[in-house]
Amino acid sequence: MTNQQTTVISVHDLEALHTEGVGFDILRYVSLPELLGEESPTLLYFMGRKLARKFDIQTVDDVIHIFTLLGFGRLEVVKDKRKSMTFQLMSDAVASRLQASFSTDFRLEAGFLAEALHIIENRDCECVETINKRIHQVEFKAMFSVD
Repeated sequence: MTNQQTTVISVHDLEALHTEGVGFDILRYVSLPELLGEESPTLLYFMGRKLARKFDIQTVDDVIHIFTLLGFGRLEVVKDKRKSMTFQLMSDAVASRLQASFSTDFRLEAGFLAEALHIIENRDCECVETINKRIHQVEFKAMFSVD
């Protein structure tokens, strides 16, 4: 039997999140990682990819709109090159998650974005995220396979 670290969340932590999806956030950032263990980041990435397949995605604007509706945050394209695209994710909810006392990640969003771009561009795509807690922003870099 493995020794799993127990995360304790205070009422203050819940109030500090102040998002409509606080229950989702707790399940996502506390329960799922405990359930999935050390494979959590990889599994969340592939869950995001599978989730993207459930949507009728035609354009990058569709992806941006879906991110907002799912409560992922406000997604913006900052660079669009032949071999890569760079996005920024910001919102009050993202800032709240980044300030939480428990560990947060954006692997689900990265997987979703990778698959959505694969659908739109019809070429392989992988996506990595960089978190900048100081400015409460997440940057996604999507890299396409060479044609």
